[in-house]
Amino acid sequence: MSDTNYFSGIVKILKTPVKRFINKKIIKVTVLVEIPQIRKNRIVYLTFWGNLAQEVKNYYQVNDYVLIEGYLSIEKKTSELFSENQKKMIITVLKIYPFLLKSNYDNIKV
Repeated sequence: MSDTNYFSGIVKILKTPVKRFINKKIIKVTVLVEIPQIRKNRIVYLTFWGNLAQEVKNYYQVNDYVLIEGYLSIEKKTSELFSENQKKMIITVLKIYPFLLKSNYDNIKV
């Protein structure tokens, strides 16, 4: 049996991870990422919780490529100003693996 909203793939981090606290105890980190595709790239938000959130905040930065596994959800927003509904895709990440990380050695001359 498969789960239709399970996502596994490589994403590129577009913005610096943002850390928030919930009830002054639980850490939540959100990151804006891009899913590279052949036809059209997709921009989605990643959500990390707890210890995994702290690791993401400490180790990953803009332009890193990571392999993630998690569950996809779609948040719908209706606006009175616009007649159309806006959708925001959010992936709650369960596992993350480094794929291509930005090197700190780019500025070193040999």
